[in-house]
Amino acid sequence: MENYSASPTRYDEGGMTFRRCGRSGVLLPELSLGFWHNFGSVDPYERSREITRYALDHGVVHWDLANNYGPAYGSAEETMGRLMDDDFRPYRDELFISSKAGYDMWPGPYGNWGSRKYLMASLDQSLKRMHLDYVDLFYSHRYDPETPLEETLQALVDMVKAGKALYVGISRWPLQATQFAYDYLKERDVPLLIYQGRLNLLDREPQQEGILDFCAERGVGFISFSPLAQGLLTDRYLNGIPEDSRMSKGKFLKESMLTPELLRQLQQWNAEAQAEGRTLAEKALRWILEQRGVTSVLVGASSTRQLEKNLKAVR
Repeated sequence: MENYSASPTRYDEGGMTFRRCGRSGVLLPELSLGFWHNFGSVDPYERSREITRYALDHGVVHWDLANNYGPAYGSAEETMGRLMDDDFRPYRDELFISSKAGYDMWPGPYGNWGSRKYLMASLDQSLKRMHLDYVDLFYSHRYDPETPLEETLQALVDMVKAGKALYVGISRWPLQATQFAYDYLKERDVPLLIYQGRLNLLDREPQQEGILDFCAERGVGFISFSPLAQGLLTDRYLNGIPEDSRMSKGKFLKESMLTPELLRQLQQWNAEAQAEGRTLAEKALRWILEQRGVTSVLVGASSTRQLEKNLKAVR
């Protein structure tokens, strides 16, 4: 591909809207790009370049990764490293790059969960893979019920003190542990920047548990992952199960999930969306952004066309 120069109109009025992340100095785009799928070693690298170039050109400056994104594990971050070297090094200070650790990454007792040893080693590995000196944001990817919360949280504090992360966040922690994390981090002058949770029209647990209210009241940002419920909240399944779909392959979605009741609900939401001049996916993304306390929505993209469609929801 030819040498890349970012679009001079990427921040023009009428384009991406940015929201303040809690009570911090960070502004995040309403739509952020997730690297969970489509950026691994099994995916075409040139397509990854096209998608990320399109993202920056349209103000999608927050890119979300984790140590085990791929497949294979680590390969999404390796792709990020190539992207930095090939295209985005001149734009590093415009990008807000996050990574995480908490799920299985390597064999043995120190490649999983929330120990200081695992988190510290994982961040060092992630920086090497991504060819970065620091990440803008590092998350504890999941709550560890066995490791003392103080150990996990102190590791996050020390990452910031060491200059390896600018901000820290947590993902999918229960409310009581989140409250503890907020207090612990605040007392050590490393505020909890953001909470990442699954929120969509079909899964409202962060609302029901009180996570969203807590974040809004304490000045903590919230970013939603899986906003389209792995494709359920698109036009993909409105007329049944396509042969080439994730559901037909049993990948992340099971055919038993698409009950007659769910199908009727999806069709109703789709009709409401059409009446509003939107697609079902646009309605689903807009609904999340309208909820109290939400800062941004994480979307995946297997093509620039798909990212373009999702961007319509924030305009």
